[in-house]
Amino acid sequence: MESILVVEDDALLREELCVLLRQNGFEASAPDDFSEIPRIVEEKSPDLVLLDVQLGSVNGITLCARIRETSEVPVIFLTGRSSAMDELECLTRGGDDFIAKPYQAPVLLAHIRAVLRRSKPKKQEKEQLCCQGVRLFVPEACLEYRGQRVDLTRNELKILYYLFRHPGEIVSRGDLTEYLWDQDVFIDDNALSVHMTRIRNKLSALGVDHMIKTKRGMGYQV
Repeated sequence: MESILVVEDDALLREELCVLLRQNGFEASAPDDFSEIPRIVEEKSPDLVLLDVQLGSVNGITLCARIRETSEVPVIFLTGRSSAMDELECLTRGGDDFIAKPYQAPVLLAHIRAVLRRSKPKKQEKEQLCCQGVRLFVPEACLEYRGQRVDLTRNELKILYYLFRHPGEIVSRGDLTEYLWDQDVFIDDNALSVHMTRIRNKLSALGVDHMIKTKRGMGYQV
């Protein structure tokens, strides 16, 4: 499921956007501390950002420039400013698309899907996730910490990918197994335990102990 970060200062519109996105098969999150957006983008690696231009004391175009310092995540600007110059500024300052308010929900969804399709090859080529200073390089199937790397098997990569996409959350064994089956990885509960032990050993070899916490009766947390 593709994830979208909604950056909008109107609380009602923010909630409406999240509901619309979830009803149409996306994950949606909408933080209200806009100063934290670049850090959130770097840590959570969303598939797309919906970014308002006017965010109270924060300028969305400036925020996009800060995001671009560390990420190539697709950015769609949403704004009540609809002149050609406004659109040009948004697109030349790092935006991938521009939608003027008010907009129709089907049109917005069409723009989102089009941008996601265009960005997918680039994202797959360069994708990496970071959690607690440990970087997961998806195309290379490896972990890196302080300049040291270890290689991962296909199953280890998929397990860590899911955990890294949900930092701070408790991921149940059932949810993790279901995700793996959806990804054509057919493992049972015992095999999952074996993979988790091997992953912990590889993290330990990098000097990272206790990164993956076991919450008894609940699941795992990074």
